Amino acid sequence: MASSGKAQDHNPKSFSNQRTSSLPAHSTKRSLCFVTTFITLLLLLLLQIETLRSSIASSSLSWALFPKALHGNKPPCHAMEELNLARSRLRELVTFLPLKDVRFSKQPMSGHTWFMSSINDTFEDDDTQHLYFPSESSNGRLLCLSARDVSDGARNSYALAWPEALPRNATLLAGLTFVSDTHYDYSNLWHGVSAMVPFVSWHQRKQCVVPDRWVLFHWGELRTRMGRWVQTLAEAAIGEVRIEDFKEYGGGPTCFEKAVVFRHNEGAMKKQRRRDVYDMMRCKARAYCGIAAEAADPKAIRMTLLLRLGPRSFKNESEVIRIFREECEKVGGCRIKVAWANNMTFCEQVKLMSETDVLVSPHGAQLTNLFLMDKNSSIMEFYPKGWKEVAGVGQYVYHWMADWAGMQHKGSWRDPQGEKCQHTDNLQCFDFYKDKQIGHDEAHFAAWAAKVLTEAKEHKLGEASKTSSQPDLGSGRCPCS
Repeated sequence: MASSGKAQDHNPKSFSNQRTSSLPAHSTKRSLCFVTTFITLLLLLLLQIETLRSSIASSSLSWALFPKALHGNKPPCHAMEELNLARSRLRELVTFLPLKDVRFSKQPMSGHTWFMSSINDTFEDDDTQHLYFPSESSNGRLLCLSARDVSDGARNSYALAWPEALPRNATLLAGLTFVSDTHYDYSNLWHGVSAMVPFVSWHQRKQCVVPDRWVLFHWGELRTRMGRWVQTLAEAAIGEVRIEDFKEYGGGPTCFEKAVVFRHNEGAMKKQRRRDVYDMMRCKARAYCGIAAEAADPKAIRMTLLLRLGPRSFKNESEVIRIFREECEKVGGCRIKVAWANNMTFCEQVKLMSETDVLVSPHGAQLTNLFLMDKNSSIMEFYPKGWKEVAGVGQYVYHWMADWAGMQHKGSWRDPQGEKCQHTDNLQCFDFYKDKQIGHDEAHFAAWAAKVLTEAKEHKLGEASKTSSQPDLGSGRCPCS
């Protein structure tokens, strides 16, 4: 590399002048052509060796060397032809690898994940891991995808390429592209929000940049839609969501002028950063739905029963409603609402949560709405029999989310009654218990409701008495407004 650097600094005219006194003109010209061609071929050889050595990993040699070596005056001899040949060979050397690396299928989310497994993540402050192209770590190369398969991520592929030597038949898409791979999905409220949070954070940190398109993958398989609730939240928080399906670009690969890739969902994002992002999403969702800021009445305690139909619904819904209504009536200023998330629009859910201090709901995707309440609001969660024993850590996601969003998770009730699983395998037993209905315990529910309502009232009165505090209105001027 050092020798090639010296060659770049030579001036063809000075080189010629040094040799004129002892060599004929035609010999000087031949020497000049020989040296120039030798330099070009040497650079090409070095680039080929380095590219082959690391396949698609970053290298120390950039396409930018060629203009430095060959420009100044018009390149003599056939240097331009050599440059075109170098560009052509660079195109041939672009190596596409499977988007889903099945070698890591037993630990798909560990390390740098099975999605684009050859590339290590970048960490930035307290945000989650990500990849950005082009960047120093990619040696200025762009991300290219050949990824239209919706059933097998191992058939989809990716590569890195210099802008001057994109793969043959490639389409270059201008602007910024958001790329997401999730181990779950984009329809479920919880899973969709988890995938979206890092992009909302990126949007806020990067001067509120709005992507030109989104490219979505699940296990490396292309997805062309989000759930309606999830997409509406993304549009409220970031801007228009255009999900790419690659149908209009023929059969060749697609490369992106700029791309940011998240493949760990919220991943290693720090707690305070998560809280800032949930604050922004709450604010932007309320603004999107036209919910005006109102000072909260410290004497009013607003309880909402957000119920489910079918799986994980209450066996005796009317009795559960009666128990909580009676306890609410015992607390001055308490008002209760009963709602079913399945028949509400996004904005209806946002409005309902903005008017809720205590949320009562079975475990399920509808609980994702909890971050839309005012901060320090309370959550009461209910599970069918068997979940504690076989459901794993995923059963605590709303406990975690409440903490990240600045809410108070007031505990869970797990139904002790019901059929016993006859299987010995935990996964089979989870499938058995997962969607069972939930019973009730009148004495426990009444005592628990009374305690939570009393604490909520004391908290609101305490906050109102602090002359230095301002009510958290949850709307108004949002970040990136």
